[in-house]
Amino acid sequence: MTSLRGADILAQSLAAAGLTRVFSLSGNHIMPVYDAAIEAKLVITHVRYEGAAVHMADAWARLTGEPGIVMLTGGPGHANGIGALYTALASESPLVLLSGHAPLNELGCGSFQEMRQADIAAPLVKASWTASSAESLGADIAKACRIARSGRPGPVHLSLPFDVLETKVADGERALATAVQFAPMEHALEGKTAAALAALMASAARPLILLGPVMSHAPVSALVKQLADATGVPALCMESPRGVNDPSLGAFASVLAKADMVVLLGKQPDFTLRFGKTPAVAADCKFVVIDPENEVLQRSVKNLGAARVALSAQADSVAAARALIQCASRKAEQGWFDEVAAAVVMRPAAWRDINSGDAGPVHPVELGRAVQEALKGAADAVFVADGGEIGQWAQACISAPTRIINGPGGSIGSGVPFAFAARMARPKAPVVAVMGDGAFGFHLMEFDTAVRSGAPMVVVVGNDSCWNAEHQIQLRTYGKERAHGCELAGGTRYDLAVAALGGHGELVTRVAELKPALQRAMASGKPACVNVMIQCLPAPTVTAATTGGAH
Repeated sequence: MTSLRGADILAQSLAAAGLTRVFSLSGNHIMPVYDAAIEAKLVITHVRYEGAAVHMADAWARLTGEPGIVMLTGGPGHANGIGALYTALASESPLVLLSGHAPLNELGCGSFQEMRQADIAAPLVKASWTASSAESLGADIAKACRIARSGRPGPVHLSLPFDVLETKVADGERALATAVQFAPMEHALEGKTAAALAALMASAARPLILLGPVMSHAPVSALVKQLADATGVPALCMESPRGVNDPSLGAFASVLAKADMVVLLGKQPDFTLRFGKTPAVAADCKFVVIDPENEVLQRSVKNLGAARVALSAQADSVAAARALIQCASRKAEQGWFDEVAAAVVMRPAAWRDINSGDAGPVHPVELGRAVQEALKGAADAVFVADGGEIGQWAQACISAPTRIINGPGGSIGSGVPFAFAARMARPKAPVVAVMGDGAFGFHLMEFDTAVRSGAPMVVVVGNDSCWNAEHQIQLRTYGKERAHGCELAGGTRYDLAVAALGGHGELVTRVAELKPALQRAMASGKPACVNVMIQCLPAPTVTAATTGGAH
């Protein structure tokens, strides 16, 4: 009979499920788990700010399909990580936030850093609770991971009281969770429903399949093209806060307005789809709604109007896509398929002739061209986009086998931790993040984490010395004379800050310097910052009227 602490039961249960990567920032309440990690062979990545650890777990989950595991201390440590959960929730990213917690036997007595942690996390997660005993910790962590990956994936929170972690269980091995207990619950699309949906799509003249953010995650993203090929229906993943104006989807808005049937496969008819209303979607367009959550399914049907919904069913997005691939027969008509494909790749013809000249600063299109060239030919490359206006330019100009963005939540600042986690998940892959100077300031110190961990990602900072997204709002809404408060220090040397942390830094002031600077950064073998002085421009808007060139 082996005696195990609650911390050992937790750590060894994670190890049994193969979840050995933990993103963390230490603190009093979780030190028993740090100790238990030695025997369990958990790998702890120790970050500089709690929010960064959550973003890293988020990116890890999107890239690997595993639930990302993040562990923070209680009280203020827990609170510091909470904001980052929203990005994961909106992006349908499965992660588990483990937070240390005041001892159960001291609650209500003014314990050190006592806080109603489960209540605080609840609005931003799928489930949130506090462990009640050492014996149940194995079951608790398995349940948290199972919920995170089931249905519509998302974050889950579990608080770990210090006395629960320290309590010894006489027959501790019996309390360990098995890998089977971590497996997600699946809700398949019934065969007859899949067949009915295939028939509906075949009867439509201009159908579209729109998929939610989970279908952009690396382990399942290939299903999107497979679904389009099998059905002959254009299939597009929507994961941008810009919605129908997502710059990576070109002139998509123009073809959406022509569709006579829209299949929402895990895609909610929310603000990103203009709530399915005209003029974004034709008034006589029919909808099919497939969603993993019954509550969301019913709400979607109600908001769209029952008369517009030809079919609705509850099923997981991935399972539904696979069912449709199996039962679909490709339509012979290619005209609509080709029209949508052409709209998505359209970019303004004028972009081809953009030239910043010898003096600089650099136009965002030219920055995008150079990054695209740097990623060319790498089958496992990861592109990260972050920030407001520069993030939209980057998404319009850069494509890669794998992409991670801020998602429908629309937050900024996650680019550095996203890039770091990507390099940890794919140690030999080129990883390039493009972000604004405002967004870069959120997690600059995680370059220290990257240096300590040996993670040579490249972060390209589009430096226009302002919070440009908000500056552009001021210009459009209030006029130039009332634009104020969004300035940043001119020409800040972020490259030198990264070099001081042990990384590689490059300053680019004109376009001729950009390509060689990227080459040196990627060849440096260090976490690198390429600090590019760019023109202060609004995000691109691509419409059918302004297009004419492919990117």
